[in-house]
Amino acid sequence: MTTRHEFPGHLAAVSVPEAITALPGPFQQRELARVNDTTAVRLARLEGSFPWHYHDEDELFLCWDGTFRVELEGRDPVVLKPGELFVVPAGLRHRPVAEETAHVLLIEHPDTKQYGN
Repeated sequence: MTTRHEFPGHLAAVSVPEAITALPGPFQQRELARVNDTTAVRLARLEGSFPWHYHDEDELFLCWDGTFRVELEGRDPVVLKPGELFVVPAGLRHRPVAEETAHVLLIEHPDTKQYGN
């Protein structure tokens, strides 16, 4: 089992701009920190459309840079600009879509699967 002390962001500052440059590719997340072993802070680069999916728990999107939209099944999409956040409720099918490169911080449960349940 991994402890929170083994993750970046515990007892040391994490540079989001540096983490962005280390991302391997679109939609490949990097975990930046854990909070109380119940919350993961993840970073991803968005380019194009991610597959439709849902989670059994809420998922928070915080736009770091660029602009993207979160498409929601049966609802209007939510467009996020830098500094804006949106919480997708548990069970709601959704997908992030970025026409141009954008970066997002995801705040979610550590066991949340990227491609949903």
